[in-house]
Amino acid sequence: MPLAYAEQLIRFPTVSRDSNRAISDFVAALLRDLGCVTETFAYYDQAGVEKVSVVAKYGEGTGGFAYFCHTDTVPAETWHDDHGPFTPVVRDGRLYGRGSCDMKGSLACCLAALRAVQGSRLARPVYVVCTADEEIGSGGARDVALRSPLFREMVAHQPAGVIGEPTNLDVVYAHKGIYGFRAVARGLAAHSSLAKGINANLAMIPFLVEMKAIYDETLADSRWHNTEFDPPLLSWNIGICDHNPAVNITAEQSVCTVAFRPMPGIDVEPLMDRARLAAEALGIEFTVLYRGRPLYTDPTSDLVREALALTGTTQPRTVSYGTDGVMFGDLKRLIVCGPGGIAQAHTRDEYITLDQLDRGAALYLAMMHHWSG
Repeated sequence: MPLAYAEQLIRFPTVSRDSNRAISDFVAALLRDLGCVTETFAYYDQAGVEKVSVVAKYGEGTGGFAYFCHTDTVPAETWHDDHGPFTPVVRDGRLYGRGSCDMKGSLACCLAALRAVQGSRLARPVYVVCTADEEIGSGGARDVALRSPLFREMVAHQPAGVIGEPTNLDVVYAHKGIYGFRAVARGLAAHSSLAKGINANLAMIPFLVEMKAIYDETLADSRWHNTEFDPPLLSWNIGICDHNPAVNITAEQSVCTVAFRPMPGIDVEPLMDRARLAAEALGIEFTVLYRGRPLYTDPTSDLVREALALTGTTQPRTVSYGTDGVMFGDLKRLIVCGPGGIAQAHTRDEYITLDQLDRGAALYLAMMHHWSG
């Protein structure tokens, strides 16, 4: 059953730059057919493209179990096979297709588990949250956290929450957050042989010197480190572009972007303040792009202990990638646990093994019975 659901989901081309309306309508209809009450939240991204998230509840009461996923995928222009990225293919015990691992296969496991739980008398509900735009900043998760009455119900009663991103069904108790900002210096384009232009890069150069100083500090100073993670670093990543069309034109603008990954227990706001003040001192525009907090649940908590028992594993771990959990900080009982391996995600031959699909569906069914039954 999870295979059939996964094949249906992969057939929807849901690269983040495009609308996910079709797959969201499809998933919402499936959830209603399974007896869920659903909420649908649409918004338009900066390019004017409609994005849709779905929140559902199966059963009555509060608390219980909550599952979180996203329906968008990364691009697939370099897909390696003739069948194409959105044509699912089963070969040698693997399901190939964009999103098979990250994370339509996981959603398929949840749907299969929810179907299997039909007829069971649950004492508490099962929630399902399917967001848009996780791959490009978790816009759907932010929208759900702001607008969904069912999400506010979850916040009030704190169900056991599982983000189904690929972990090979290991229990992950923490991941890094994601912060980003953009700095823009303005100039005046003119022929470089004349004294009439203003090269925007001249203001940007000292700003870049300060960004490099911060980068060096985050590598060398242990106060910016957390040894629970590999690598134990903020990964202060600097980008630069002046969009100049020719070498003999003074640059009209110069753009620096910085993205980094804060870890639990580290206050990174001083770094943001330092970057902002450096920009202001140089007359550079400074825009915060996103602030996504890290996810952290006490590895000795009942939630983690019970999840380990359900998965048959003994040790939780951390990951350095992020999830929609960066927007769900009001949920205090939240872990990451899903089928498939992150090494297969975002690749030109993305796949999930059929064994992981079957095991994932069985695990989510066990979680529904344990926390909702």
